[in-house]
Amino acid sequence: MTEPVLAIDRLSLALPALADRPFAIQDLSLSLDRGETLCVVGESGSGKSLTALATMGLLPKAVKPAGGAIRLAGRDLLSLSERQMRDVRGREIGMIFQEPMTSLNPVMRVRDQIAETFEAHGALDRRRRMDRTIELITEVGLPDPAAIARAYPHELSGGQRQRVMIAMALALEPKLIIADEPTTALDVTTQAQILKLIDALRKKHGTAVLFITHDFGVVAEIADRVAVLQHGIRVEEGTAAEVLRNPQHDYTKRLLAAVPSIVPPPPKDLAGEPKAFAVENLTKTYKGRGFFRKGREVKAADGVSFSIQRGETLGLVGESGSGKSTVGRCVMRLIEPDDGSIRIGDLSIRELSQAQFRPMRRRIQMVFQDPFASLNPRRTVGRIIAEGPIAQGVPKRVALEQARKLLDLVGLQANAADRYPHEFSGGQRQRVGIARALALEPEVLVADEPVSALDVSVQAQILALMQDLQKRLGLAILFVTHDLRVAAQMCDRIAVMQRGKIVELQPTAELFRSPQHAYTRALLAAVPGGQDVGSRIDAAVAIGSPAA
Repeated sequence: MTEPVLAIDRLSLALPALADRPFAIQDLSLSLDRGETLCVVGESGSGKSLTALATMGLLPKAVKPAGGAIRLAGRDLLSLSERQMRDVRGREIGMIFQEPMTSLNPVMRVRDQIAETFEAHGALDRRRRMDRTIELITEVGLPDPAAIARAYPHELSGGQRQRVMIAMALALEPKLIIADEPTTALDVTTQAQILKLIDALRKKHGTAVLFITHDFGVVAEIADRVAVLQHGIRVEEGTAAEVLRNPQHDYTKRLLAAVPSIVPPPPKDLAGEPKAFAVENLTKTYKGRGFFRKGREVKAADGVSFSIQRGETLGLVGESGSGKSTVGRCVMRLIEPDDGSIRIGDLSIRELSQAQFRPMRRRIQMVFQDPFASLNPRRTVGRIIAEGPIAQGVPKRVALEQARKLLDLVGLQANAADRYPHEFSGGQRQRVGIARALALEPEVLVADEPVSALDVSVQAQILALMQDLQKRLGLAILFVTHDLRVAAQMCDRIAVMQRGKIVELQPTAELFRSPQHAYTRALLAAVPGGQDVGSRIDAAVAIGSPAA
């Protein structure tokens, strides 16, 4: 038998003394052959990213190897010095990070960042580096390679930045590529493109790929084999077909059960419910300032109109740049629209000044995509939740007591009010964000990608929580998302946005069964299992329950 490209043998990684468990990884063994893709799956805290960082020699100082070996083509990486590992990184192992914007240098042009990989390893002369850089940009499917090479990271879209990261990882044709959640924040069509690109490059170069993800849809698309981690322990391993079709461990079964189905549940009966929120002909134009947009105007919202009944969820779906988040911010008056009407119940809020609108903010609140960035790290959770009511004139003592009740409502202990945001997991912080949004008892909730960065099981909990709160409180929800599986389970109707316009608006089941617009059909086709969704919905209706 040929020697595996990567062999992890009984690896253990010790955590600091006050951590929640002794080991981040315990007795982990994995192997990966040339040209093979191994997906490592698990929730946050399972140890999957630390496995990748240990392989790259980039472990945090507080995490120490406590046993075992990591062999790359037979050589134990744990025995190498930092200087030796610097030579391994890039030349023998390339890494694609989850968030390219934080991994790319914002003050360096794309061409210089890719060329730096060659320079760091003394590969190629200066002219050949630039030629090879253009070749790599072309190979990863970026348009106008010469223009992309001159651009800075902020001038590119998320998908384009991720392609630049892939080009950097491939620059020296390493034996192993590690991809750490490279598609988590991307819309479905861009995700499909990136997955196809990684798979095509794997086949072309014979590279081994260690793919870290919490998304079983990605596993179904790209994996040859799957390893499932729970609390640092490998609980199951097998071919993708074996694990997806016949999981053996209860934890794997729970993860698979938490994946949202693309088949929507039965519709609600909203007959007689009043209109809670309405937007008519909303328009927002950005003046072009970036490298590719100089002198151009971009209509992020172009005559957008919709309404939401009390107790209804309207999904706003589209790719990055479609304008859906701009619409969400416009209706919140976080940015000012150029034109159009916004009504909460019978009140028109578009004409109000910010000072006049401030008392009205209690009627419309927002749940942000990144709860860690939107929660003040210097304040306790209780004070964060109480800030809105206090600003609206509620006595501080009363507001803090209400905050404790809200924490209980969203499934957290009341004593969590005395802790700070960094002391919570991502899913718990999102619950805090929901509690803060509910503190003023709003009529309308705007949720901007509230579960996009969460594990599937936590995602399922947050969606169930929002549905339960809507049922109890009669909330009208504008749900902004790029994930059609989440939209299928959460939304009563879906509005599809493309280039600032709503190109289709239908009840969820009708849109998934019979999409009318070519763009909607393209979005559905990019979702694993999306192409046959119409027949699956018909089958579900025939037996009276949603299909899995």
